[in-house]
Amino acid sequence: MIALSINGKKYQVDVAPDTPILWVLRDHLGFTGTKYGCGIALCGACTVHLNGNPVRACVTPVSAVAGQKITTIEGLSSKVGRAVQTAWEKLEVVQCGYCQSGQIMSAVALLSSNKKPSDEDIDSAMAANLCRCATYQRIRAAIHEAAKHLA
Repeated sequence: MIALSINGKKYQVDVAPDTPILWVLRDHLGFTGTKYGCGIALCGACTVHLNGNPVRACVTPVSAVAGQKITTIEGLSSKVGRAVQTAWEKLEVVQCGYCQSGQIMSAVALLSSNKKPSDEDIDSAMAANLCRCATYQRIRAAIHEAAKHLA
């Protein structure tokens, strides 16, 4: 059994230690907001926070996160998380929506450490999150919008 802390709650899972946390979240615990995209940490759709830092759940083994604080899109309840989600809705960022939970998780991580990011800061922080619908301009605008409410 592996002990996990997800969105402030404790869980015990009986899985192989090398199982990616993505599959534990989705298949064993029902946190389906975290998406599978590429399986090799290139697209960012599976981004979750580990102790506040964005990580790719598709390549992170569950044994590496035991006892650490995991936050999924379902668990975003911080002021920063609410500001980002509100900006996403206000600016209608989502097109197909598939990548958006990963985009939001990366945006929250950025704004948690940098309340006034420049375009370059945003582009750098978001570079590893791919959007097939190319909503990058709306994503950047939403991050700036969220930052205004955090100042």
